[in-house]
Amino acid sequence: MKWLEQTPRWMVWGLALPLLALNGWVALQILDYFQTLITIVVTAVLLSFVLNYPVGWLSRLRLPRGRAVLLVLLLAVAAISILGVTVVPLLFQQLNDLAERLPTWLESGTSQLASFQIWAAEHRLPISIPKLLEEFEGKLSTQLQSLSGNALSLVPDAIGSLLQLLLTVVLTLYMLLQGEKLWTGLFQWLPEDWRQTRSLIRQNFQNYLIGQVTLGLLMGTAMVIAFLLIRVPFGLLFGIGVGILAIFPFGTPVGIAIVSFLTALKSIWLGVRVLAVAVVLDQLIENAVAPQLIGRFTGLNPVWVLISLLIGTKIGGLLGLVLAVPTASSIKSIFESRRAARLSPDVEPTGAPEPVLEGSPDSILSTS
Repeated sequence: MKWLEQTPRWMVWGLALPLLALNGWVALQILDYFQTLITIVVTAVLLSFVLNYPVGWLSRLRLPRGRAVLLVLLLAVAAISILGVTVVPLLFQQLNDLAERLPTWLESGTSQLASFQIWAAEHRLPISIPKLLEEFEGKLSTQLQSLSGNALSLVPDAIGSLLQLLLTVVLTLYMLLQGEKLWTGLFQWLPEDWRQTRSLIRQNFQNYLIGQVTLGLLMGTAMVIAFLLIRVPFGLLFGIGVGILAIFPFGTPVGIAIVSFLTALKSIWLGVRVLAVAVVLDQLIENAVAPQLIGRFTGLNPVWVLISLLIGTKIGGLLGLVLAVPTASSIKSIFESRRAARLSPDVEPTGAPEPVLEGSPDSILSTS
């Protein structure tokens, strides 16, 4: 291989990059072909990882792990069923009502902007928005009415996905029961000095998933209560929407902006109140609660966070959006650990696995 060592580096990279691009394209085709299967497996892994916390807590109370798993699954299914019977129909109803009232809200917004246009003309301000407003009004009304019609068509698709849901539940059950053996077997294929990455991956996904889900629940609950107290129309729909978006990075500001804009169409002062209340709640939760939940999690530059989100969404859609940030953070931690190991071979890397008690919440991804 002397010819390879004598070849200029730029030529080596010029030959390697097309091969890497071809392999990446093939991998994407394989992922697309097995998308349904991969979605079921990854969703089951994430669910088992989250549910393993209450399972571990029950196990520490001397309840056999098998019974603890069945109890947690039954409680989770019961909670989802109760929400599906009580909250979900209300959300669909409010979504349809919003689509029906939106034209009226758009007319109200148009009249408010027309009044603002008159005020700007009286004060000789260079503002002209009527044409843009008409185009935006037509497009927004069409899109939301289409969304309302599509929402009802999702019901048959959801019924058709019942088999996938059952497979996910069954696989989650087996992951909770046999996940430790599975992870141990997979990581045994790695070299000895790479097996410590198991602890790094566990820590990153643990902090992110549990923290973001808890943050989304707190944000959604706080927003729903606040919107109902200030009598915001469709407060349940708007509050839960903000809570769902809060699970994703940069989702809370987007949700607040959308809700504030929609309520401002009905009344500009209502939109201002919604914006003020939502921003105050967001700051309180982000500054007081989020650091305790997530701590120093990613260590990623916001630019890399955005890039990872774009790549994850492109590859895996919604599931890729959920996994993008912890995956990127895990990759960063692994490279930093390997670099520290090379620089200080006699010092144990910072990512070395810590001891985990049997049956603890961390056991699903802990070291053997």
